[in-house]
Amino acid sequence: MRILIVGAGVAGHTLAHWLRRSGHEPTLVERAPQPRRGGYLIDFWGAGYRVAERMGIVPRLEELGCRLEEMRDVSKAGRTIARFDPRRAVDSVEGRYISIARSDLARAIFESLGDGVETIFGDSVRSLEDDGGRVHVDFAHGGAREFDLVIGADGAHSLTRRLVFGADEQFERFLGITVAAFDVTGYRPREENIVVTHAEVGMQALRLATREDATMFLFTFRSDEQLPHDDARAQQEMLRRRMHGVGWEVPEMISRMKETRTFYMDRVSQVRMPTWSRGRVALIGDAAAAPSLLAGQGSALAMIEAYTLATELDRAEGDHLAAFAGYEKRLADFVRSKQDAALRLSMVFAPRGRFQLVRRNALMKLMGLPFVLDLALNRSLRDRIRLPDGPPRTG
Repeated sequence: MRILIVGAGVAGHTLAHWLRRSGHEPTLVERAPQPRRGGYLIDFWGAGYRVAERMGIVPRLEELGCRLEEMRDVSKAGRTIARFDPRRAVDSVEGRYISIARSDLARAIFESLGDGVETIFGDSVRSLEDDGGRVHVDFAHGGAREFDLVIGADGAHSLTRRLVFGADEQFERFLGITVAAFDVTGYRPREENIVVTHAEVGMQALRLATREDATMFLFTFRSDEQLPHDDARAQQEMLRRRMHGVGWEVPEMISRMKETRTFYMDRVSQVRMPTWSRGRVALIGDAAAAPSLLAGQGSALAMIEAYTLATELDRAEGDHLAAFAGYEKRLADFVRSKQDAALRLSMVFAPRGRFQLVRRNALMKLMGLPFVLDLALNRSLRDRIRLPDGPPRTG
């Protein structure tokens, strides 16, 4: 089948990989002029990692990612409050765990496509019309075309979802937290492969030294301000105001923001929908069921969903309705359990008040105890899902 995938990120690239592998003709369209850079670091493990193994991209992920050696939480004055060794997580999942920038994960998957997938950058879908036999797509710049199926992989603010299912307000669940991330070169102190965090009431700041003398900063915070969309300068000013008066290294981090190579800001939200498909259109990744930054598994879930959808399409032998139903039946409960678990973690990323801050810091100290850390890892790192056998390679 000719299948349009809207969104060239982790979900879209993974789906294109598996669709091409089973003989379909995927086309990727992405409104950005080139593959996206920046974003934040993710911890990648579980069933998503097993999908990456089946794709043959793990060696590339090892090149682009890193193995964290320490996680440290500090006070306003920089005094260590708690520390623990994240390498225990690697051991608990037999080495199937890596930390990597989300954009680098997408890059590795995109590279695996080679020249065999039509990819259109700098364009977007203007309208979709499903006549029951085909989907007529009108592109903003590329004219009109027809496809057998359309898959929305265009993120939590999915245009595909709005065109087919309705307004974002029906499905988006804002969690009261905003995230901002950027990186600079030459920042000191530099502690490679060590994550350092500092929390105060309503916020958390994180730094991590990465390759090529770069350091990534990640801020999560509560704010009553409306997020200025598509205006990086206004977003940076918003972050500057919100971080005013915060301790530790935050003033220096914010002062370096003007040098940033990339900048990302968004609301921390979940997407919850009663169904992920309608007619010949389906959704995957954050477009269908964003678990939020708090879950720490959005990219892995996107890969699981893309792989499962491709597998169901292969099994259904052209019956897209059966494939869409099978895809959702396999994954809906699993994904919702991940979303529910994420809601319990907001206290870590942006404690609401002094009491939650004290609880958060006490929890961080407990994680420094090996038996507590092992118990937590055993609960959080086991994906209770069996991946179906993947589509065969054709050609």
